[in-house]
Amino acid sequence: MGAEMTTLRLAEPFRAVFYAPYYVAIARGEAAAEGIDLVLSTAGSPDVAAAGLIDGSMDVAWSGPMRPLLERSRDPASPLRSFGAAVVRDPFLLVGRGAAPGFRLADLAGLRIAVPSEVPTPVWCLLDDLRRAAVPADGLARRPMPEAAAALRAGEIDAALVFEPFAAELEEQGCTVWYAAATRGPTAYSALYATAARIARTPDLFAALRRALGGALAWLSTAPPGAIAETITPWFPDLPRQRLERAVARYAGLGLWPATPEMPAEAMDRLAAAMVGAGVMPADPGRAVWVDAAIAAGDG
Repeated sequence: MGAEMTTLRLAEPFRAVFYAPYYVAIARGEAAAEGIDLVLSTAGSPDVAAAGLIDGSMDVAWSGPMRPLLERSRDPASPLRSFGAAVVRDPFLLVGRGAAPGFRLADLAGLRIAVPSEVPTPVWCLLDDLRRAAVPADGLARRPMPEAAAALRAGEIDAALVFEPFAAELEEQGCTVWYAAATRGPTAYSALYATAARIARTPDLFAALRRALGGALAWLSTAPPGAIAETITPWFPDLPRQRLERAVARYAGLGLWPATPEMPAEAMDRLAAAMVGAGVMPADPGRAVWVDAAIAAGDG
């Protein structure tokens, strides 16, 4: 007779290739091996996922750490806590028309650039990159990624900031990746999170979930792109396999996924600095108030 399983209701904000560690934890049985039955629901947006944690309809979610960080900066009583990192570099790619050998951010001056309207973090981070490089951001305009990709193909804009598989598809159509935001260095981009009260009720369960994520990350660190693509294909049934594999290979090569689910201080601080620089919060409230330290360190 098998061990008793505990159900955790898990919310994903939206479907994305860079979320591969979470899908791997489910597909390879890492969560099940820890006695966790993860019931995955697609919220549709980060805001809806966070609301599910607050109203108790969800037990845990994944999102950019910007979510608990931003909420804590707005409300000292915010209950949201991050505890398991899955993506520690920015997955967005700046794709342009034609080749750009020796590309520098300074080359963007005066160009028409579409940035995603669906999520704010890549925009904040690009603005931070431009500020550090002393490059004006006058040419940025927010557009949905599918619309931006179409505009780039039509020659209506010069470049678009997108994630995979948009970048791989645009390459197939003659465009070129000019800049991978992951190359800026560690940036906290996706982690598990829940309310402090929900974690406190069953800390061992959340520690087990973190271990499951760790098992998935350990496998990802050595698995070839083909094996990763095959594992996550059920979440992307309509995506051509060759394109998915190319997207996975790019992300693996950029070091998007860490070897362990630790919450790197450098990555969290870089995210906070970008948010402060973008004016969305007045100051960094400090990691201690939005990270569950015990679970994040593996001590829970």
